[in-house]
Parts: sequence; structure tokens; C-alpha cells
Amino acid sequence: MTLDPDTARRLRDGMARGVLSFPLTSFHDDGTLDPDGFRAHVAAQIATGPGAVFPACGTGEFFSLDEDEYRQVVTIAVEEAGGRVPVVAGIGYGWAQAVRFARIAEEAGADALLVLPHYLVAAPQDGLVAQLEQIAARTRLPLIAYQRGQVAFGVDAFRRVAAIDGVIGLKDGHSDLDRLQRLTLAAPEDFLFFNGASTAEIQARAYATVGVPAYSSAVHAFAPEIANAFFTALRDGDDKAVEKLLRDFYVPLVELRDRVPGYAVSLVKAAARLRGRPVGPVRAPLTDPSDADLADLRVLLTTGLDLVGAAL
Repeated sequence: MTLDPDTARRLRDGMARGVLSFPLTSFHDDGTLDPDGFRAHVAAQIATGPGAVFPACGTGEFFSLDEDEYRQVVTIAVEEAGGRVPVVAGIGYGWAQAVRFARIAEEAGADALLVLPHYLVAAPQDGLVAQLEQIAARTRLPLIAYQRGQVAFGVDAFRRVAAIDGVIGLKDGHSDLDRLQRLTLAAPEDFLFFNGASTAEIQARAYATVGVPAYSSAVHAFAPEIANAFFTALRDGDDKAVEKLLRDFYVPLVELRDRVPGYAVSLVKAAARLRGRPVGPVRAPLTDPSDADLADLRVLLTTGLDLVGAAL
């Protein structure tokens, strides 16, 4: 496959400039896709200066989209980005299905693909490598592997992954910094690493110490003012500002998130709705927050925005 060598450079430049945006997928109240709402949402996300945009990934409820909906989502993201920032589309399930989504993303004009953890079954290291080999052999787009859940690479398997033609990066959601440090030391010089922990800001300083400063931000999907303020404080070494945002906003957000499975997405969508964003409800099997949790979220969101001089 012929890969665009410029994509990795654009991603690296974007990672140094801002957080990685994972936009929400907009649905109507009846659960159908809302293309106009998504277009407005992703346009607003791009306007706040993220380093890259990752549509149809975990926060974007990739698992609930059919192929036609996926095509619309990726196409809209590419159109709204207009080449200003890289667009990295999520793909997943088994490799055969992942390739179907990869081809749709290619046709839509995506710059790269994030390979979400495969579906359901545990697999040996050889199988994890083979999954990426099968996908890479069937797409011209560069791949970023995502280790989370049942996907966790040992050093030997990772070396094989990093040697696959077309694999340019790894997103880590395990937060095992010992393992991650070993992987960064084993990586080729220009290999990209991303902090993909849930509410990644909580561990951003720790990840940076092992050479992984770039991170995805779910908060950016509903409060880019907070996400960008944290990114700037972290980049500038303003520990006082970082710790205040962590103490008064991010840690309470994680505590609220951990009340109910799936709130890592549901709360983000609810917070976006509180700010008037046209994102709609989540799809099953996720559920929207309870009234009590929504009230706590409103208070917390107001507090966080106050910290950075913004309003609900």
C-alpha cells in the first residue's frame, strides 16, 4: 500500500499544538442519526483548535453505528475539517469488518484510522499482531493501534506491530506506565504515542514522564475552554493551575463518571446538551444520566467553567 508520509508529521504537529478531539455523534430523540447536529458539533470542535479530530471512535459511539451512518459521520468530519486538522476515523470489530469500515473512511477522505480493540474474545499476542497485519494489508491509510480492554501488547509483539508497514502509532488506555515505558523505549524513532486513558487529563503528567505527552480529551467535547486551559497549563509547566483544575473539576468528574457503567460517554453527551450542543441522547446499551446525576453534573460543569472564566 502507498501511504501518505505527511500524515504522521501532521499528527505530530497537531499533538504539540492542542488536545485530540473525539466528537460526539449526534442522534435525534428517536435514536436516528442527526447529520445536521453532528455537523454543527464537529464544526464547533474544530473552531477551538484541537490537534486532530477522531470521529466515530469510543466517545462517538462507533459500536452503535451502521455502515451508512458511519459514512455520513466521517464524511461530515472531513468536510468540516477542510484539511485544517487531520481526521482519524475509528474502525473495529474483527479484521474483516474493520476493513469494511476502513474502505468507507478512505472513500470519505479520512487521513488515518484508529483501530479500536477487537470484539469480545481474548487473543494471544500473535493474534493481536495478525489482526493489525490483516487490516494494514488492505488499506492505504495509516493505522494507530489502540490497546485497551483485551488488547495489551508485550514488548516483543509491539516491536512486530511497529514494524508493520502502515502502523504509525499506539494509543494506550491501560495506564500501566511500567509496560508503556518499555514500549516507548522499544519503538522506532518517529513512532507516535497517545494517552488514551479515560479522562486522560487525570494521568497526563504521569504519561508525559514516560514520553507520552499527547492525549485525547473527552472534556473537549463539551467544555473546550476547560480542556484547552488545562492543556496550556500543562504545556507551560503551571503546576498550580493544573492542580486546581484537577482538584476542583477533573477528579470530581471522574468520581461522578464512575457511578454508572457507560457514563464515560453518557456524561459527556449530557454535559454537551447542558451547553446547548445538538448531540442528542446516547444509544443503547448506554443510558442517559439520572436526574440526580444530571443535577450534580450541572453544578460541576458550572464550577469548571468558572475556573477558566467561562459560563454555562
